[in-house]
Amino acid sequence: MTSRPADSRLYIDGAWRPSASGQVGDVEEKATGARIGGYALGDERDVDEAVAAARAAQPGWAALAAPERASYLRKMADYLREHYEELVTQSMRETGGVRAKGEDEVSTGIRQLDISAVQATENAGEILPPYKAGKLSLSRVVPLGVIGVITPWNYPLNLAMRAVAPGLAFGNTIVLKPAELSPVIGGQVLAEAADHAGLPPGVLNVVTGDGPSAGWALATHRGFDLVDFTGSRSVGLAIAAAAAAELRPIRLELGGDNAFLVLDDADVELAASSAMIASLEFQGQTCISSSRHIVVRDVAEEYVAAVTRRVEALRVGDPMSGEVELGPLISVAQRDRVHQRIVEPSVAMGAKLVTGGTYDGLFYRPTVLTGVTPEMPAFTEEIFGPVIPITVVEDEEEAIALTNGHPMLMNSVFTADLMRGMRVAELLQAGEVHVNDAHARHGAENQMPGFTRRQWIGVQRTPLTLPAWTADPAGRA
Repeated sequence: MTSRPADSRLYIDGAWRPSASGQVGDVEEKATGARIGGYALGDERDVDEAVAAARAAQPGWAALAAPERASYLRKMADYLREHYEELVTQSMRETGGVRAKGEDEVSTGIRQLDISAVQATENAGEILPPYKAGKLSLSRVVPLGVIGVITPWNYPLNLAMRAVAPGLAFGNTIVLKPAELSPVIGGQVLAEAADHAGLPPGVLNVVTGDGPSAGWALATHRGFDLVDFTGSRSVGLAIAAAAAAELRPIRLELGGDNAFLVLDDADVELAASSAMIASLEFQGQTCISSSRHIVVRDVAEEYVAAVTRRVEALRVGDPMSGEVELGPLISVAQRDRVHQRIVEPSVAMGAKLVTGGTYDGLFYRPTVLTGVTPEMPAFTEEIFGPVIPITVVEDEEEAIALTNGHPMLMNSVFTADLMRGMRVAELLQAGEVHVNDAHARHGAENQMPGFTRRQWIGVQRTPLTLPAWTADPAGRA
């Protein structure tokens, strides 16, 4: 996929064109550093044009019957299916993930389109209980309007589709800004699918570029009815602060310092196997990766041994070789953050480096740290790298207390007693908790509430009789 219709161009109002600046950035294969494409460096001028196109197209798009919008989404899904193998390869080369990760990313993106196409035709609103006899109360689902979407580099296709597919399905138009580290699989590919499907001009627009120029221009643009951002906590806080000053609606999914609890009655081998997914899948570069392993002392020694044995058997290298479990980190900046801001300072503060902690280029050896305390960066920071920091506690109560108080998205609890696991899960302050399991492995949830609003309609079903004081001067009610 080194030569594409979208190479080094934006997709605005149904047409491919260069950026206003005329500048182009390189798309690199993360494992080798080779140039595998280009992307246009858009800025606020391009964002303005894309928003104007989306605004002009939105009424007509929303006016289409739901089955018509759904048919466009199915055509987009068909395009991705037809190009499945090359898209998986593109994901591997552009993000540095292994084949299983690429397959998961592309398949999930296709599935989201399929699900949204169905959901668009399932429910147009609700019949509500009236507050008084003789009346009928309805609510109907209506689109928000124009949505700005900013996506990250780790799972660029399916994290974009998570917002794009339901957004389009429910009558919104979209301006998408993919991460500059993965602009092809996260943006250009979606534009090609939309173009192939014949989406009306302006319904889906893709503006590539860097964060400060294109990303911030989109995040702060007043022409959106919603800005949907997935990414780092620091950037999310900046977007939230800017939006709060103008009461602009935003939807954020940010990172978290997620915890992985191993209680004293846990199946240690199961927990250690799950830890490989929880902390090391895609080199630990996901917002749901476990950044803290909190282990009760009774099983700590056994757990460290089981985890270390598995980690040392993992192969790190070029995903395209087909012979590795872990690929490269996404960038030099990310590698240096993991090593210089987390691993080295934690070791300097007393943590023990059991294995790993070395790198060759962007290839970082999976790392196990023990003796991690709550003051160390390996405990307080979202790691976003292949590191398993282990903190030993005395009992369940200490494990719960030490887990809470940090921003978290997803936790795991391991115990032989399912009811105990569910009880502990209820006490953890995370959006999602798994008992004896790692990451979520479920289909796309119903996204309608995030991309629609409810419009209330009241209907008088009985003969209208109004109080006399409502009459106008001519005596008409």
